[in-house]
Amino acid sequence: MGVQLFDLADSALRELNQRLHDLNEETAQTPWRVIHPRGAHAVAAGVDSPVKIDIDGHVGYYCAGMNQRAQITVHGMAGVGVAENMMSGIVRVKGHASQSAGATGHGGLLVIEGDASSRCGISMKGIDIVVGGSVGHMSCFMAQAGNLVVCGDADEALGDSLYEARIFVRGQGRVCEGLDPGPFMKISLTRHGTLVVR
Repeated sequence: MGVQLFDLADSALRELNQRLHDLNEETAQTPWRVIHPRGAHAVAAGVDSPVKIDIDGHVGYYCAGMNQRAQITVHGMAGVGVAENMMSGIVRVKGHASQSAGATGHGGLLVIEGDASSRCGISMKGIDIVVGGSVGHMSCFMAQAGNLVVCGDADEALGDSLYEARIFVRGQGRVCEGLDPGPFMKISLTRHGTLVVR
């Protein structure tokens, strides 16, 4: 099976996103490779098909936003709001992510192999987020459902105004005032193993 190559240095972002939106069950079987994103905003936003998309380079705001069913990998860094309002599928960032990663996400899995800046998982509504590094302040603010797994440390105000989402931190967690730190001590999480806060 071949790969559909799209060069953002030669073609418009609007064309890329329209072609991705036009995919159906049959045409989504061909994987896509996007080259030269050069920090463009809203790359692969609003995809609604089970297509595999590799983006070679750094992306700007709202990459893979509103994703449904697609498997999108960013081979670089991601700007504000990666996978914002995601519904399903998988989004993976091989580098670091800026603030508000996975904001308001309803479902699917967001994996950030590096660090995530402030407000990671803000107002999440069912998404699962795994961060290989640390997260910035106010992560999981007003989080309603889903799981945030942090393999590093979490900065201040973690879980402020938390509803029913679950937070798992391997390193040091600076939880918000008034939040019971009990769930952070040792928790068995079936899909991700056991995480212990030092």
